[in-house]
Amino acid sequence: GTPLRGSLDDHDVMQSAAADCDGVIHLAYVHDFSSMDAIGAAAITDRAATEAMAKAIEGTGRPLVIASGVLGLGAPGRLALETDQPAKGGHPRQENAALVLGLADRGIRPGVVRLPPTVHGPGDTGFIAGIAAVAKEKGVSGYLGDGSTCWSSVHRDDAAALFRLAVERESASGVLHAVADEAMPLRLIAEAIGEQLDLPVAPVAEADAAEHFGWLAWVLGL
Repeated sequence: GTPLRGSLDDHDVMQSAAADCDGVIHLAYVHDFSSMDAIGAAAITDRAATEAMAKAIEGTGRPLVIASGVLGLGAPGRLALETDQPAKGGHPRQENAALVLGLADRGIRPGVVRLPPTVHGPGDTGFIAGIAAVAKEKGVSGYLGDGSTCWSSVHRDDAAALFRLAVERESASGVLHAVADEAMPLRLIAEAIGEQLDLPVAPVAEADAAEHFGWLAWVLGL
């Protein structure tokens, strides 16, 4: 198809495009993690964009599938399930996922694909790239505490395939977890980065995490 350029604030553009589509996959988000104050504003922007696209396909039975995340789900010591609900007071983006799941009452087939902390592939600019950049800057590949905190991951091609399946399903998609590697300890991630960059690997105490990792500290387990 032909790209139609716009921002999350261009509601008229999104509504027109959504109305002409057989289904909508919404992946955009304002990822400004440098300031935690900006996350609330980003979620508000995302909610308004989602509502605009939903309005365009209301009553059609067409799918609207959005991206969410698995961080903050489940209890310590067990894998997060697709039936798990995010804790109240968590990331405000989770509230937008709940909004989408309620769209079935408005004649829309809703779906939420929860992505792991790292969706990797060539040219990755996500959390792993950020951790690697910190390692280069500090001269050491660090991991938080004893490194036992686990992240899940998925290759972006596999995630893309799941989004396609979600939007093509005839029944309501509900919640799907786009997870391949279920529990990768942060220490092993740090070791892999250290090996690739030829840097020493060392633990970082929680008290020093904010200074060492900067804006990444909160997503690493704090």
